[in-house]
Amino acid sequence: MGELNVTLVAVDRQIWAGTASRVIARTLDGEIGILPQHEPVLALLADSPVRITTTAGDVIEAAVHGGFFAVDHDNVSILAETAELGGEIDVARAREALERAKAAGDDDEARAAQERAETRLKVALNDQRHAADARQG
Repeated sequence: MGELNVTLVAVDRQIWAGTASRVIARTLDGEIGILPQHEPVLALLADSPVRITTTAGDVIEAAVHGGFFAVDHDNVSILAETAELGGEIDVARAREALERAKAAGDDDEARAAQERAETRLKVALNDQRHAADARQG
């Protein structure tokens, strides 16, 4: 079927690069799934998890905040303002950030902080679940 060449970078560093069979991301227009031979796409990323299924079958998940998502000729570029792999996120700190964001009020900035914290926590907990499944499997 083919494969995708995927690069996930943040402003300050490369987060992940490799081959994948599928990439799922959320853009401002909604969630999008990319398989090999997908039509070209250029979109703004929403604060959300990005899931990359490698050609080896592993799932890489990252919390992505802002940026662009581009697909062209089986090349997928995820250019985020900030991004963290699930294993890089401290769950306790993510929970604390979520509680602070919830307590901060109900303005646009507080809601955006809450969404970022929820994304980070979701990705971190998914990473822990995948790691536990791998140990048991």
